[in-house]
Parts: sequence; C-alpha cells; structure tokens
Amino acid sequence: MINPYDDACFMKMALQEAEAAYAKGEVPIGAVIVTKNEIIARGHNLTETLNDVTAHAEMLAITAAANFLGGKYLIDCTLYVTIEPCQMCAGALYWSRISKVIYGARDEQRGCISMGTKLHPKTEMSGGIMEEEASKLLTRFFIEKRSLN
Repeated sequence: MINPYDDACFMKMALQEAEAAYAKGEVPIGAVIVTKNEIIARGHNLTETLNDVTAHAEMLAITAAANFLGGKYLIDCTLYVTIEPCQMCAGALYWSRISKVIYGARDEQRGCISMGTKLHPKTEMSGGIMEEEASKLLTRFFIEKRSLN
C-alpha cells in the first residue's frame, strides 16, 4: 500500500514553500513542520522582504509550529527543509527539541554538518530527499541573480 504521508510528500510541500520564496526574489528555501502526518507550520525565506537576517524558512516554521502547539518544544515533530539547516537554524532546532530533521540537499559551505553544529542528542537527521529538485532550484536562482548584476 502506498503511504501518501511519506517523506517525499512532505518535501514536495517544502519545495512549494521554496518556490514561493523564489517568486519573491528570496533565496529559495522552504520548510514545513509535521506532526501525526499533519502539516502544522510552513515557512520560506523572507530575509529580504523583512530586512531580517534571522527570517530563514526554518526559523519562521519553528515559531509557527510553537504557536500552533502552544509551547516551545517540538517533540514528536519533523522538520522538512529543502536545504540542510545553517548553524543559526540548527541552534534553534536544538532548543526546540524537534524529534527529526529531514533535508533535501546539503549545504557544503554553510550547513550545520559542514560547520560541525550539533542538534539535540534525541534529534534524528537525514537528507537527500528530493535533493536534485532542491539543488536545481537554488542553482537556477543564483544563476539568474548573477546575470542581473
């Protein structure tokens, strides 16, 4: 039997958020937070729109999920994010005690893995879900940005 609530399903929703960021001229990164097969929060980069360096997709989704749940801890929640979280987002994820992080593509330069940033000991992390789609969207964005300058 096909599970309609698999990692690919939720990563597609995160990619839709990334597309929304792209349409606004933002770095196309998107995130959704899921619990019990239900999306409880969404976010995409809004750093340019809000003139706020902390307005990353993950940060906005964490805040929305905490508001939805009525508490700061995201235990039994999974974050789906199109790109591996940065150090700042990994720190917020650590303090949120999120149970699982699933990312699309690695960020070899600024990602938490490359930077050696630790998540909470009980947080599981895995990647590579729809990696090609996430990478292509970022590449397309930066190629277009460079051609405009």
